[in-house]
Parts: sequence; C-alpha cells; structure tokens
Amino acid sequence: MTLYIVGIGPGSKEYLTQIAIEVVKNSEVVIGSQRAIDLFSNLNETIVFNVKDLQEKLELSVDLAIGGKDICVLSTGDPGFSGILKPILKIAKEKNLNKDNIEVIPGISSLQLAAAKNRISWDNTNIMTFHGRENIKDILKIIDNGSTTISLPSKSVKDMAKFLLDNGVDPKREIGICERLSYDDERILKTTLKDVANNEFSYMCVMIIFK
Repeated sequence: MTLYIVGIGPGSKEYLTQIAIEVVKNSEVVIGSQRAIDLFSNLNETIVFNVKDLQEKLELSVDLAIGGKDICVLSTGDPGFSGILKPILKIAKEKNLNKDNIEVIPGISSLQLAAAKNRISWDNTNIMTFHGRENIKDILKIIDNGSTTISLPSKSVKDMAKFLLDNGVDPKREIGICERLSYDDERILKTTLKDVANNEFSYMCVMIIFK
C-alpha cells in the first residue's frame, strides 16, 4: 500500500511531469478536485473533493491506504508548498499510517512559473503563501529587505494591495500580477500597487512585489 501525493503543476496538461502521469495512471483510486482529475484520462476509480469536504476526503485517502490500496491524491502546484502534504501528514500521524507508506511526487508551483515568466532568479526572493491565513501582516516585515517578494495572496490580489496601501506602502510600488498561469487566457502584467487595488482579478493569481 502506498499513499501518493502528486503535484499536478499550475493547471494545464503541458506542465504535468511524466512521473505524475504514470503514478496517477497506476493508482487504484485517484482523489482530487474535478479540475485536477480532468487533466488525466483512463483512470481507475476517482473521488472528487471540494473546499467543503476536503478534510473528509483527505481522511478517506489515509483510511484507504491503511486498508491496503494504492491511493493517489492530487495537489495543485507542488504538494509541499501551500498544498495538501501538511494536512495529510497530520492525518497520517493521527491514524498511525507510517510515513514510509507515503510518497510525494513534486510538481511545478505557480510561484516557479511566475518567476520564470518574469525572468526572476528566485533563489534570492522572498517566497510567501497566505493561503488559509487571516493574518497577513508578516509580509510587511520583508517587502523592504532588498529582495523581490513572490506571494500567493490569502483571498485576492486586490485585497492584498489594499492591505499594503493601508499600511503605508508606496502606491507607486511596482507590482507584477500573474493570472491563470499556464492556461490559454493567462495574463501577466506589471503595474503599480494603486492600480492593482483599483482593478479586479481572478482568484488564481500570483502577486510579485518588486524590490
């Protein structure tokens, strides 16, 4: 029995890794969002989760693995960064599933793709995620440390921009918005913090705060 946690990349099939495709194809049960499952074909059994029943389905994945099946759980981007690795490890510990029965298949994070699209060498950038976090004040401590900041906003880039403005960040600060990365309607733009606060974007965005 193995519980595979598979990163599926930023969203389009082109960014799936070959090992991800093989692991998903050979798993007895594949669990993920409908958008993630739709990236693959000829699967065995599938179980769809959404935001409301995510915890329940992650617990089910661990139970099925304990029961002896090879299970695959799909994680957008990379499982280890704002993905489902952390909650699954917690559940596995509570249910006494040995870590040796868990295998992580990394994927391309939207932050990596955002850096590539903007030709940013990201080994010296500030990398932050605010997914699921109400307190986003931590970003104020680092955005003026001399490095570019690449972040996944908590709710929307518009809300993040308003928060930064309310906390004294220069309205003319250069901002990069990478929206719906890897999809046909992908949009990448450089603008100002003030302009971001005054415009609407989809929830699928990466925000870059240039140094």
